[in-house]
Amino acid sequence: MVYNRTRDKEQELLNAGASSAADLNDLVDRSDVIFTMLSDDKAVKAVYAEFNDFLSNKGTRKLLIDMSTVGPHTSRHLADLCIKQGHDFLDAPVSGSVKPAQDGTLIILVGGEATNYEKAKPLFDVLGKLSLHLGASSAGSSAKLAINYFLGINVLGLAETVHFAEKNGISKEDMLAIINEGALGNGLTKLKTPSLLNNEYPAAFELRYIVKDLNLAKDAGLNAPLSERLIETFKNAVEEGLGEEDLMAVIKHLK
Repeated sequence: MVYNRTRDKEQELLNAGASSAADLNDLVDRSDVIFTMLSDDKAVKAVYAEFNDFLSNKGTRKLLIDMSTVGPHTSRHLADLCIKQGHDFLDAPVSGSVKPAQDGTLIILVGGEATNYEKAKPLFDVLGKLSLHLGASSAGSSAKLAINYFLGINVLGLAETVHFAEKNGISKEDMLAIINEGALGNGLTKLKTPSLLNNEYPAAFELRYIVKDLNLAKDAGLNAPLSERLIETFKNAVEEGLGEEDLMAVIKHLK
């Protein structure tokens, strides 16, 4: 059963055999396990505030699993809401974007009670290639912010390298071959190569969201030598109108 605030976004799942809930109350009423995945902390809190209004009326214990990328403080807040109403909660954000989601190869980063993780693991096994129970509530969110910091460093490093090479007469085709065929090539560099070669950046991960995630990491205590310039660079790219393109479009800002 599915529910989306923008109802036409449900259609692909309905075509595959899912049913549509009338509203959030209907969704919770007819489900034992509820996954949420929304764009930011504000959206998640708004949905869970609606959940909170009627969870207390549910006799059956529910397991709510939030897969959004949010701050650790938000995950702890959601866990408290659920526990106070007699229900269970896991934060379970994912490492991976559109293609890994389509292929079922996401890595799922889980925080919460171990017994709840074991209950959810068969579902995680369908959604991703690996799930890791990392600790108490908010551990998954903390791990997600850490890996997205590394993502930002990798993407900006790749963009700067290709841009620097081109400025010095090395074609991007040759530079990307050097990267991808050598020790520094990785899944990300290979995934982003077609975009760099074609100068087209359809969003697998919108650039504006890396700014959100890096700021969440800063709020959670990130204070590293590269972090300030990293945030500043992506923020400037958003201000130039690149926010809805893939984060690899940061190379346009460099140019």
